[in-house]
Amino acid sequence: MSRPHDLDDFESEAETVGAEAQVIPLHGPGREKPEAVEAERDLREQEAARVDAPVVAFPRAGQEASAPEVLSDVARSALGFIRDRLTGDYTVDEFGFDAELTDAVFLPPLRALYKKWFRVDTYGVENLPASGGALLVSNHSGTVPLDSLMTAVAVHDETGGRHLRGLGADLVFQVPLVGSFARKSGQTLACHADAERLLRKGELVGVWPEGFKGVGKPFSSRYKLQRFGRGGFVSAALRAGVPIIPVSVIGAEEIYPKVGDIKVLARMLGLPYFPVTPFFPHFGLLGAIPLPTKWSIEFGEPIRTDEFEPEAVEDPMLVFQLTDQVRESIQQTLYRRLSQRKSVFRG
Repeated sequence: MSRPHDLDDFESEAETVGAEAQVIPLHGPGREKPEAVEAERDLREQEAARVDAPVVAFPRAGQEASAPEVLSDVARSALGFIRDRLTGDYTVDEFGFDAELTDAVFLPPLRALYKKWFRVDTYGVENLPASGGALLVSNHSGTVPLDSLMTAVAVHDETGGRHLRGLGADLVFQVPLVGSFARKSGQTLACHADAERLLRKGELVGVWPEGFKGVGKPFSSRYKLQRFGRGGFVSAALRAGVPIIPVSVIGAEEIYPKVGDIKVLARMLGLPYFPVTPFFPHFGLLGAIPLPTKWSIEFGEPIRTDEFEPEAVEDPMLVFQLTDQVRESIQQTLYRRLSQRKSVFRG
């Protein structure tokens, strides 16, 4: 049975079309959707950015990240001090000295007084040892003993942080608040045992042999050294084998010119004297402001004691000779500095 002519023609055309048909991909080149093209471009840009980006290293274990720059050194120091106080992470030595408290609280206001009010000049700082013990012996004056505090600031700042461990009279530690301040700032009772222990530990120890006789002397006797006692400080230096450094302070005599003494009030208050100055007690608390005199502190050449035999401390003549040598060195330096001074307030 023969097939219809129309059907034969249709199959022939289909075969011809099938031979020429091609598969056209939906997403071939030139047929991408705009959104896909945009996404691919963004991806390439991100890859390139990651390749060029700088590598930032994370802190290793045990390393602390740097503190924010917005905090100043003073602020960080203050925060550290407060943290140590709250946590109890600070040390106090056997004499009650708190070095951190002294540096953070006591010294800054004293340093302001030292630099801005009295404008202290220092001389002979090369005579202060960078390490090891030494006994600093100074004149004493001023009605109120600010000279010992200013000397402590000078020693600390000129030696890069060494503290002057002063030897104070009994009265200093009997006055409320003052005694606690003195202990925490490194002062201790003026006795041979404590002095020797500090010197053997390599501390700088300060002593003011004139005592209250020097601090409370009248204005008419300024810069004239009073009696130095029996030379107990020399014995301590001999036993410890440390040098003695004479210290001369100019300017302290005029901060409270003492022109009188109210002995009745002094006995009632248990004080060695009750001073009368041109401004105190007439002007009350205003009269207690020290005059802004120009100061100078000179550290003299050390007097060696390590060249003597240990039994030399039992020789009273040697002790007296060394005591007189120290006293004469301080007195001559005072006279020399005074002869060079042009003005009490300008130096």
